[in-house]
Amino acid sequence: MARDFMTDPGQLRDLEGQQYIVLRPVGAVMREFDQVQDAAKQRLGDRVRYPGAAHVTLRGLYEPERIDAVRSVVQAWAAQQHPIELVLEAVDSFPAPWQIVIARLRRTPALLHAYATLTDALDATDLRRIGELPLEEWTFHLSTVYAKTLDAEAWAQLASDTHHEYPVPPTETVTEAEFVTYSDGVEHRETVAFGG
Repeated sequence: MARDFMTDPGQLRDLEGQQYIVLRPVGAVMREFDQVQDAAKQRLGDRVRYPGAAHVTLRGLYEPERIDAVRSVVQAWAAQQHPIELVLEAVDSFPAPWQIVIARLRRTPALLHAYATLTDALDATDLRRIGELPLEEWTFHLSTVYAKTLDAEAWAQLASDTHHEYPVPPTETVTEAEFVTYSDGVEHRETVAFGG
């Protein structure tokens, strides 16, 4: 059974009422994500937070009263998508104030197309998006460690120690997205196959 993306009670509270369109790696990219995260857990334990499973977020929304409308947009978008190649370029980080260790992905044509077409689909609606950036500013990634609780020195050391490029990048192809919603402190997930 697939793991929940978020399991920390505090994170679940923070996500209440939100919806996400994500990609779940299940092969080489997921295995590398797990190795990076396991090393951080050995080093930091419960001093920081972690996502429960590897995922690439394509969009977040806040429409607790219009989940069916969001679902309809996601289904129509997915029906036009081709499989998406995920190529893990590096372990990197988002600096303070976020302090997140990430697995950074290459901007493959399929990934760029998926993000752009999802933007187009959402632009045709009045759905409320959160945390959205233009395509040219978006960093495709998998968050591995949420380290906002570390002081500046500990964070700088973690970011430095974990940073590395992959000479041979782990690569895999995903053929579906997941539509994820959060309500009453629980994560709900629906798989949406690509039809293109």
